[in-house]
Amino acid sequence: MKRTLKTLTAAGVVAAITGAGVVYFGVINVGADEPHSDPVYALLSTARDRSIEVRSRDIKVPDLSEEALIRAGAGNYNSMCIGCHLAPGIAGTELSNSLYPAPPNLSKLGVDGNPAAAFWIIKHGIKSTGMPAWGKSMADPYIWGMVAFLQQLPSLDAEQYKALATSSGGHQHGGGESKMHNHEGQHEGQKGVVAGHHDASAAEEIAEAGDHHGERNSAHAHEAAAAPSQDESTEHAHPQVVEASHDAPETPATQPKTHTHADGKEHTHAK
Repeated sequence: MKRTLKTLTAAGVVAAITGAGVVYFGVINVGADEPHSDPVYALLSTARDRSIEVRSRDIKVPDLSEEALIRAGAGNYNSMCIGCHLAPGIAGTELSNSLYPAPPNLSKLGVDGNPAAAFWIIKHGIKSTGMPAWGKSMADPYIWGMVAFLQQLPSLDAEQYKALATSSGGHQHGGGESKMHNHEGQHEGQKGVVAGHHDASAAEEIAEAGDHHGERNSAHAHEAAAAPSQDESTEHAHPQVVEASHDAPETPATQPKTHTHADGKEHTHAK
């Protein structure tokens, strides 16, 4: 028995050291463009599914057939979700094609027969998948609206989806909403407008900066032109003081009545 315990302990230590080495030396590729190996993917998928099932089993599902609830869910889904989870008539987006694990196509999957699990996922999100915890900004009734809409989504065609989303109030969930946009256009035709806007803004800023610097330089030039008059009067009245100043630090424009030369002698200006 003792030998068995020692063997298991030794094996555990070796496994821990090996695992630490794998992590430390960067053996695991965390790039989203390379899939997990089959065993790792199976492990993570099982852990995810079991976690959601356990935590959503006691959630009470309200009546999801109300038209107002479904319509409100359509507006939020269209504003917040189609970039990843798509919609009827949208086959793929930059996000849906680039994320790993790939987000499910909810236009075909809907709530997958489990509205309680869908509610839990929307509210709490899923770590390391790109799925946000919308419950941080969205109250439960609005999340149920999205679940109600998802339950109807697989039965909608592109025109029905568009009509339902258009008839909704758009992105709304009780306050704190940020400005959202959908990905139906895939940003085509928008890049030029946005870039042009930024370029125009930058040009205006540069022009304003140029005007500002021009005004400031003009002011400096005016001050420089006015300054020599005082220096010149000092130079003509006291040439010996100017000669001494070559070896001494520069003095302020306004000279004191009495100052000391480098040889220690004091000199007093005439009034």
